[in-house]
Amino acid sequence: MFLTARRLHEALAGRVVTRFELRVPKLALAKASGATVTEVVPVGKHILMRLSDGRTLRSHLRMDGSWLIGPAGGPLRGRGSDIRAVVGNEDQVASGVRVHDLDLVPSPAESELIGHLGPDLLADEFDLAEALRRFATVPERMIGEALLDQRLVAGIGNVYRSELLFLNRLDPWMPVREVAELPAVLTDAVRLLRANCATYNRSTTGWRQPGQQYFVYARRGRGCRRCGTSIRQDEQGNSSQERVLYYCPSCQNVDRRRAGPSTR
Repeated sequence: MFLTARRLHEALAGRVVTRFELRVPKLALAKASGATVTEVVPVGKHILMRLSDGRTLRSHLRMDGSWLIGPAGGPLRGRGSDIRAVVGNEDQVASGVRVHDLDLVPSPAESELIGHLGPDLLADEFDLAEALRRFATVPERMIGEALLDQRLVAGIGNVYRSELLFLNRLDPWMPVREVAELPAVLTDAVRLLRANCATYNRSTTGWRQPGQQYFVYARRGRGCRRCGTSIRQDEQGNSSQERVLYYCPSCQNVDRRRAGPSTR
């Protein structure tokens, strides 16, 4: 998200918008040509494109979205039916491919879209105390679920969730109230996100070669890098928000009685 926002900023900021299309019904008639993109910034997992006319375009990539940039005179990047937003200037044009949660609001109203978010892990001054306060409001919630809740802390996705739990030897099904290591977990999250914010080739191990980037994520059935135990894959979350989870049952001392019988 950080890198996508930075590339959009480099391509669009300070330039007059000459092409502006939002291909979703509620925004189909929106216009912004003639305005200038003042900046593009990430906030948690949201991307905010601020315009000189006092409005902000919000988008979210979720799991399948992307912003692709190409020359203004060429064809749009991305399959036409997947493009939901187009913002361009005389030199470059950005295509929002399968982007989600598109909104165009007065900039002072941004808080209505993102005000619920917890402290941003990539902020210049991450507010650890506020993040801990928010986690303390959900003492019975499973730590593996809580780390993905952007209302508690903004920025942790599924890859980092699995890796942070492994690095801190935490059972994903442990309730938040039992996690004495929570300050260390969030500090590690800041460290990992900042170490990877300038590259799409993420790594938590320090190695960026294919197959070496992660300790547990996407390594089901392979040996744990610490103890050799087979990495397991499971699902965690409610029925509408289940997300795949990877963990070492030995290093993380996983209590399967908390999780149910679905381990694979």
